[in-house]
Amino acid sequence: GEAVAATLVAHGVTDLFGIPGIHTLGLYDGIVKRPELRHITTRHEQGAGFAAAGYARVSGRPGVACVTSGPGA
Repeated sequence: GEAVAATLVAHGVTDLFGIPGIHTLGLYDGIVKRPELRHITTRHEQGAGFAAAGYARVSGRPGVACVTSGPGA
């Protein structure tokens, strides 16, 4: 998780959209150690994808969705 978080920061990511879950807990352990990363919780996986896409289009920055397995994935 720490390696993924470091890679996200290296690529200019500041915001992530998604839902924590059992399959992504390691990633969230890495994210919490990086104050420059902000996680925005969405209601479901599809919403995270739309939020990340809209964020990328409006800001010109990388849009990242981080979701667990679920019906919206």
